[in-house]
Amino acid sequence: MKKYSYYILALSTFLATSCSDFLTEEPASIITEEQYYKTETDALTAINAVYFFLNTARVQSPYNTLLNTGMNMGSDDEDPGPGATNPDVRSLAVQSHSSSNLRVYELWQQHYAAIRKANVVLSKIPDITFAVPATKDRILGEAKFLRALFYFNLVRLYGDVPIVTEYQNFVSTADYAIAKSPSADVYAQIEKDLTEAAASLPATYSSPDAGRATAGAAKALLAKVYLIKASLPLKLTENYQKAIAKTEEVLSAADGGTGTYGYSLITDYSRVFLPAYKNGAEHIFSAQMKGNSYSQGNAETSRAIFSAIPGLPGNYAHMVRFYTEGNDKFFNIYKLFKATDKRRDVTFVRNFTSPANGRKYGLAIVNAAVPNDSTPFWNKWWDPNNLAVTTNSEANVPIIRYAELLLIHAEAENEVNGPSAKAYRSINKVRTRAGLADLTTGLSKDQFRDSVYFERRLELTYEYQRWFDLIREKDASGNGILIKSLQKVGKNNVAEKHYLYPIPQTEIDNNPLLKQNTLWE
Repeated sequence: MKKYSYYILALSTFLATSCSDFLTEEPASIITEEQYYKTETDALTAINAVYFFLNTARVQSPYNTLLNTGMNMGSDDEDPGPGATNPDVRSLAVQSHSSSNLRVYELWQQHYAAIRKANVVLSKIPDITFAVPATKDRILGEAKFLRALFYFNLVRLYGDVPIVTEYQNFVSTADYAIAKSPSADVYAQIEKDLTEAAASLPATYSSPDAGRATAGAAKALLAKVYLIKASLPLKLTENYQKAIAKTEEVLSAADGGTGTYGYSLITDYSRVFLPAYKNGAEHIFSAQMKGNSYSQGNAETSRAIFSAIPGLPGNYAHMVRFYTEGNDKFFNIYKLFKATDKRRDVTFVRNFTSPANGRKYGLAIVNAAVPNDSTPFWNKWWDPNNLAVTTNSEANVPIIRYAELLLIHAEAENEVNGPSAKAYRSINKVRTRAGLADLTTGLSKDQFRDSVYFERRLELTYEYQRWFDLIREKDASGNGILIKSLQKVGKNNVAEKHYLYPIPQTEIDNNPLLKQNTLWE
């Protein structure tokens, strides 16, 4: 995608909103949003502006820190570190937030701003003549894929939300008021968008378009949507079979599927996250990070680095959650990994080497239960070529990757057919890459489900997944795990209402048709 495209659209939008409302005569040199979308270049600019909401670092955007500070820090694996001084972040991390919490509002606002941009594409681009009609179809498919992704996050976080699928450019604020739609309707819209996107998107791209949404990505995300619909809170269990069928359309023949998209696990787990190997065989769809270029660099890395290390821009704003497990008062997710698990020392480091003086810096823990204990620091977004000179890395953030698709398949297969050979094969592919033995055979359906949940927790940690799993996973009795999982790590403010976020109070104040979620009233 072209880096300059985002700026053109932002400028035209700014001029349209800042000038035309106040001048009775529109200067010929001003291009309004209504006049702008005329050429193929305009269309590319418009779709690039939707992608921009995935990764921009100008503000905290969903896949560039916001889903951490606004969501995952509230989980059982993460906490705000000493560098995270924002009271909204710290209150959300211990479930003492309210509907006026800034991060609760920003998550809503960022997602709907992206949806608006997608709606612009879907409204304006059909009228543009393209030299190659398939390019138009592709762009419209990209917009539908991205709109579905943003609605998928919204419906999981807030439940019933307004559905807006048309371009809106009203004069009166009252015209923007819209009531919530049932979550079932939101999911129906998501499924429609992804199905249509899969039919119009290409299987692959060549440079410089690598990283755009593909047909395989649309199908993989749709498989995940089916899994979530079958899980809590909807429990529409017929969707497990749909999840199996859709994953098998994407999985390669070697993994029991019929997919021809070329996806596979990257043998070396460390290469899944290193910038040098971005958009590889495992990366079905990722937020594309560009270092410090055009405010599109991954801002997470510096937040996880211990502060005051010469030559490294760390502020230690993101840290693991410490809790008591037996005699160990400093237990944390790092200790859930076996020492032989190849993922552990990619996901975490226990010290940093200063590029200025070559010394190692860490944070020791005085722990009677674990001699020589020390603090683990998140390390997935480490950029070895960029951090010494900038706070932003080029490490992409996977939104869905092949390892997760295998785990979706294993989970859904188990729910329909029990721990079958197919279910074991899919989970064992992930475990084998991690250097672990195959999962114990002869497990019950409940035991296998818990094993998949645990594998997801380790494989996908720090990838904006944990909170979404906590609010949809179940125990053997079919009850949700959120409350007991958070209480286990000492986050005792958690209550039933936290399965959903509150609707932001600002949105309710501005929209008389919007009602607060019941348990937050």
